[in-house]
Amino acid sequence: MVNTDFSIKEICNRKWMKRITIKDIARQLNISVSSVSRAFNDKYDINNETKELILKTAREMGYHPNPFAKKLIHKKSFNVGVVVPEFINAFFPEVILGIQDVLLTKNYQVLIMQSNESYEIELKNVKTLVDNMVDGLIISLSRETTNLEYYNNLVQKGYPLVFFNRINEDLPAFKVIFDDFKWSFFATEHLIKQGCKKIFHFSAYNHLSLARNRIKGYKKAMDKHNLPIENDWIIETGIYTEEGEKMMQKLIDKNIIPEGIFCATDMTALGAMLIIKKNNLKVPENIALVGFTETPFCPLVDPSLTSVSQPTFEIGQTAANLLLKQIESESHLIPETVVLNGTMHIRESSRKLKYRHD
Repeated sequence: MVNTDFSIKEICNRKWMKRITIKDIARQLNISVSSVSRAFNDKYDINNETKELILKTAREMGYHPNPFAKKLIHKKSFNVGVVVPEFINAFFPEVILGIQDVLLTKNYQVLIMQSNESYEIELKNVKTLVDNMVDGLIISLSRETTNLEYYNNLVQKGYPLVFFNRINEDLPAFKVIFDDFKWSFFATEHLIKQGCKKIFHFSAYNHLSLARNRIKGYKKAMDKHNLPIENDWIIETGIYTEEGEKMMQKLIDKNIIPEGIFCATDMTALGAMLIIKKNNLKVPENIALVGFTETPFCPLVDPSLTSVSQPTFEIGQTAANLLLKQIESESHLIPETVVLNGTMHIRESSRKLKYRHD
């Protein structure tokens, strides 16, 4: 029998009513709390008429499920943490869009933090997310990260983890990477086919596996075409525009002019291009350039920049699916590494052949 002593509006307007609970709904309808709970959970042992009345009353009273209670019932927070090094490049925001594409459809909230290329900040971010009981983490390491102790402890405890792009090969965790070796080989070979022989490589931070694999691809292409590599042709430059500018200016100051440069990132290629033009040299006539990542500015700069495109959205989707696989598994899973493919967009910065007259 429904209790009609008070109107729903009167109940909801009472100052002492801060949050409507299932007990309030049960009291209003003069039924048991278990009946209200069964209606909310769509149990079979409650008739449709009663269920509809309970749901209608709940809506009218402004009832909202307690998110903490839901998390306790499911033993999940339905939150996932993502930690990336920076947002300067479009790469990481595009990966995050892929992550959200998967997780939001599964009713997970994505909590995003950035390390600003600092190991200390990265570790603080990760610990904060773990302490706040996220169900798992998707991480791309900072350029400073070499200490893996905390991550190894998480792995040993079976904590759901996925590393992408910037990984450490020694971590026995799930990983999503790009085929850096293959596409660095193709990028370097493209310069060779344009007639370049004196080809430099502006590498990323060499402790990162992606940097080492891009160096290997560069070396393989040079070796295939029987081209020598001098000791100072592979230069640990970095990943940012100013680092490319600084390195290019150093070479020009020493009167060292490469025929071509394969840069580990588009940003360093852009920095090199700016300095080449500033010193009254021309791209690609004097120095041909190839970048890596296919940043949105590549077709817009003058000359347009040749670059290797990585499937950023797919990287995010793959990382999210690997994380869900761990979260939803009831047993220990053997870590796997997914290697994704790419494409190369050839533009004016590397088309040196049309300027050759020999």
